[in-house]
Amino acid sequence: MATHNLAVILKNPSNDAEFLLLKQTPRPKFSEDQYDSYVDSDLWDLPSTLLNLQHDHSHPGIVIQGAQSSHNIDLTKFDVQLALTGVLEKLGLKVNDVGEWSLFKYVEEAEFGPGFPVNTVFIMGKLLDGNQNCQGLWKWMSTESCLTWLLEVKPCSDRVGPLVVLALINDTLQSAAWTLPPTLRYQEYPPGVVILPMRSKTRKPFLTTNLVIFAPKQVSDTVGDCSFVAHGDALIVDPGCRHEYHEELKQIVACLPEKLIVFVTHHHLDHVEGLSIIQKCNPNATLLAHENTMRRIGRGDWSLGYTSVSGEEDILVGGHRLTVIFAPGHTDSHMALLDVSTNSLIVGDHCVGQGSAALDITSGGNMTEYFQTSYKFLELSPHTLIPMHGRVNLWPKNMLCGYLKNRRNREESILKAIENGAETLFDIVANVYSGVDCSLWTAAASNVRLHVDHLDQQKKLPKEFSVQRFHKTWVPFFLKWTCAYVSSRIQFKCPKLKISSLLITGTVIGIAGYSLGKKACFHLSETGKGA
Repeated sequence: MATHNLAVILKNPSNDAEFLLLKQTPRPKFSEDQYDSYVDSDLWDLPSTLLNLQHDHSHPGIVIQGAQSSHNIDLTKFDVQLALTGVLEKLGLKVNDVGEWSLFKYVEEAEFGPGFPVNTVFIMGKLLDGNQNCQGLWKWMSTESCLTWLLEVKPCSDRVGPLVVLALINDTLQSAAWTLPPTLRYQEYPPGVVILPMRSKTRKPFLTTNLVIFAPKQVSDTVGDCSFVAHGDALIVDPGCRHEYHEELKQIVACLPEKLIVFVTHHHLDHVEGLSIIQKCNPNATLLAHENTMRRIGRGDWSLGYTSVSGEEDILVGGHRLTVIFAPGHTDSHMALLDVSTNSLIVGDHCVGQGSAALDITSGGNMTEYFQTSYKFLELSPHTLIPMHGRVNLWPKNMLCGYLKNRRNREESILKAIENGAETLFDIVANVYSGVDCSLWTAAASNVRLHVDHLDQQKKLPKEFSVQRFHKTWVPFFLKWTCAYVSSRIQFKCPKLKISSLLITGTVIGIAGYSLGKKACFHLSETGKGA
């Protein structure tokens, strides 16, 4: 299953090398100066819209040359005319303003999740009159000018979106990504940055962890430059796929140059489970990680040496410079990576494609540091955010401000619950997350504990509220949560479940909950995701 988009490549009648790019609509503002002062630069991309299924087959629709011979998609099932009319209206154009249409490309998206992939149908046409009034909404550009914007980034400069890269630029560059196994679906955006989602032991709604690969064709000869902490011809970030997919990881590593750098953002299993395979396939690979991360990675995952990084180090990969960013919050040793030439920021689990990640209290997760890291990212003014779960985010400042606003709103709700008499972890979680499936409350509880600590540091808590007593309610929380969880499953899913089975299950879960409380909640430290 997949949803579909229609993207339009309109050629300039006066210059066949140029095509039309539409200024993309930015995300809505927050109506608060502390967030709205951060503005993403203009984004230009091919005009596109949702492509819906055809419900009325009575009219012939628009003729698309080459569509009949396509074995990948049957366009007769879709309402191309409605979609195309909608796209042209955005440009102030009509169908009659364009000559004949042809099918240019059909691209199936990798399964980033959550939800179905979004596949894209690219069609091409030529505008009959190139002197149309664009009113600043669109402009003519060539692949060369787009590449300049993409690879010679200036602070706060205009940006080029992924559709034009996917349709026109990657093929022109003959990217190194062609060497990957043809059965694997990936996205290359910006050019030279390959993002390949692989199944991992992560938390829902995600099923995959993004394996990020840098393998530039240009190889630098500045090996003797001591200003770089590591040199290589390729780099991969967070090999966290499940063991069932280790064979695919082997094939990927075999495609990459031997002089390989491996960068790990943090220690959670869904980011490091594939390390052992890389070690076996390429024992000469260089591993870069924070020293606290390495203390938490088992020798079964990586038993060779490593290079410790703590932030501000530079890495040289095939002539491209990447800068290590210390980004605590999710864990105390969480790291990010900035691709300097494209100004793309790999954010690990600081941000995810949908929702937000739980901070791992068992591994130094800290709400104050999370806020500080968010502002650090904002000051970098990245052109794109690359999370390890979900799609690339094209509006980085908007996303980071959304996270800050959401965290602050959640913190206000927690403070209000405390001021209204909530004293225990369970009382606060049940109040603040009353509208959330209780299966997610254990992950939410980790964030609540950190929010309370953050409120305490700001001296916002009522004088009568005891933080020390609050933190001692973790194990009672887990026992109460078990009862609430089992009760909800009886009511909605298991009405005929035997009481004896429930008692046994509840007892086991309760004992496990007590053990988890004593052992610092191992499962959360393994996955680290939350609602």
